[in-house]
Amino acid sequence: MQSNEEIKVEERLEDITGITCIYIPVSNVYESAKWYQKNLGCQNTNPNNPVKPGMEIAILEFPDQNGNFHSAGIREVVPALFLMGAKQAAGSFGFTFDDGETRQPLACFITPRIQEMYDRFKRNGVNIVSEIPENRPCGPNFSFCDPDGNKLEIWQP
Repeated sequence: MQSNEEIKVEERLEDITGITCIYIPVSNVYESAKWYQKNLGCQNTNPNNPVKPGMEIAILEFPDQNGNFHSAGIREVVPALFLMGAKQAAGSFGFTFDDGETRQPLACFITPRIQEMYDRFKRNGVNIVSEIPENRPCGPNFSFCDPDGNKLEIWQP
């Protein structure tokens, strides 16, 4: 392979057309479901598995502005994949925890109201691990952790 050549993708049918879910490991599904509902506005849409103590799995979805939920389909927004070397990742996107480990966000959510989200998280006592930077060329963002220490991010385009 030559070093400065761009790899060309063959013309073909799309392999990936969306993302249906993000798996997040938690220590207490019930408490975490309540946290995600309170802070990110997710809702449990499965009447056969209500949010209650002792539950082992919860599937939470984001309602649209009218409170409706959309079924997963073949054409959903495809997220970007960030591939970074360890040094770049730790310096730009990583957050070093008390145990000395640097972790990347598991997912980046999009919002049109970053300041409102940030203010809500502060009021709710969410562990915010980065402030909203000023004059960031690709738009404002901040990182936070859920109750289990999973690092997540919110970005406003």
